[in-house]
Amino acid sequence: MGINRLDLSNGWYINSNQSNATTNFSNHTKVNDYIYVRVCASAVAFMILTFFNIIINWTILRQERLRNHARFVLVFHLLLSALIYFAVCWGFYLQIYLNLRPTASTCAALVTVLITSASNILLTLTVMAVDRYWAICFPMRYNNLCARQWPWLLGLLTWGIASIIPLSLFPWTERRDSGLGERKVCGREELKKGELHKILLITICTVIILYSYTRIFLEGRRLGVLNRRNKVGCRTITLHGLQLAVYILPNFMNFFLHILTKYGHIHRDTKDLFAVVNFAFFSIAQCIAPVVYGLRKEEILEHLQQDSLCSPCPLKNVVEWTVRLTQPSLHSHSRERRLTSQTLLSLEPPRSPA
Repeated sequence: MGINRLDLSNGWYINSNQSNATTNFSNHTKVNDYIYVRVCASAVAFMILTFFNIIINWTILRQERLRNHARFVLVFHLLLSALIYFAVCWGFYLQIYLNLRPTASTCAALVTVLITSASNILLTLTVMAVDRYWAICFPMRYNNLCARQWPWLLGLLTWGIASIIPLSLFPWTERRDSGLGERKVCGREELKKGELHKILLITICTVIILYSYTRIFLEGRRLGVLNRRNKVGCRTITLHGLQLAVYILPNFMNFFLHILTKYGHIHRDTKDLFAVVNFAFFSIAQCIAPVVYGLRKEEILEHLQQDSLCSPCPLKNVVEWTVRLTQPSLHSHSRERRLTSQTLLSLEPPRSPA
């Protein structure tokens, strides 16, 4: 009788271990699949942004008229920040997928650059909104404050401010390799620190951006430029709003998922699934930024059409197709486009006729 009980208990123990092993293997496979999706999304975004960085940023650097104006210098910093972010993001998730286990200093460097570049994207978008608000609502003061070097110095300032969060949250003195020679996994847990600091920064930037664009919209209505007949101006405001949304919404969604998981309203697996879908969708959506902030600008398009860099037929066709996708009536509505550019997109503030 005792032997039968022992046999039954041993059989239950073996079945329990097998069940746990199957569950752990299933969870491990699911996590690997999620990481693989993040690797692919980062790689695609990085390659798209590399293409646009080459043609747009190279044009801005070559043309003195563009590189001395704040609006285009800020576009340069935005595209560069996005390129660095997705390049490091690709490497970060690839080393997780391959289980490389880098040194503590290497992991700290990856996390620092990743958070710094992500914060700089948000700060640059905020500065761009304030720059347009100041140029449109206070054109005379804006001209007096403008100098050739200050846009580049402002870009360096945003990089400095963006580095405060990772350097304060992840002190290098705490990252040391263990004496046993074993290296810890450099995983996504490293990115989850400082949730309150990050959401506070995002909230402040969002409020400033919303206030700036609200004032720009009201000023455009007051001048009579933004109305139902001016489809180009309305389309520009809509595209800018959508582009800002794809940068800001993922952060609030991740924080919301974190809160729901913390208080047990959703399961951890559900949160991970929503998080990876959120990352993949918005990573690709953010690749539209070079089109919205770069290729839709007539000043950049004018130089791109004359630039030898875009002379090869396939490259030129891709650029023209991308522009036509967002500007189907490129050669029409010239008066609307001219009025819009004079107030919202011009290099100089509008002047009243003599």
